[in-house]
Amino acid sequence: MYIEKVNVRSKLSAFTDHWSPKIVAELNGQQVKLAKMLGPFVWHKHDQEDELFYVLSGKLKIEFRDQTVELSEGEFVVVPKGIEHRPVADKEVAVMLFEPASTTNTGNNPGEYTRHDPERI
Repeated sequence: MYIEKVNVRSKLSAFTDHWSPKIVAELNGQQVKLAKMLGPFVWHKHDQEDELFYVLSGKLKIEFRDQTVELSEGEFVVVPKGIEHRPVADKEVAVMLFEPASTTNTGNNPGEYTRHDPERI
């Protein structure tokens, strides 16, 4: 078996699209994804999956119905399953996501941003 390291900067430079997570690794039924975000996403929730947002560069707001969590580079938040949320990036932000492989990025609110089969890079 060949074990390969992942260079996050290199992977981030391989794409420019927003709100389209890219799979960079898998472990224990979880996927590690990279995404670039700009503007507001859709309100949604994941009934069966927790979701971790780790900010690599920029600033990200995660809006909840009763509060907003602001994340800077090097910070993360776990959104528990069943909690409605909306990521918002006033300027481009790069994020690493950890979530079960079954997670659809728009959760219970499918639409133009939905990615059923994220690209592996």
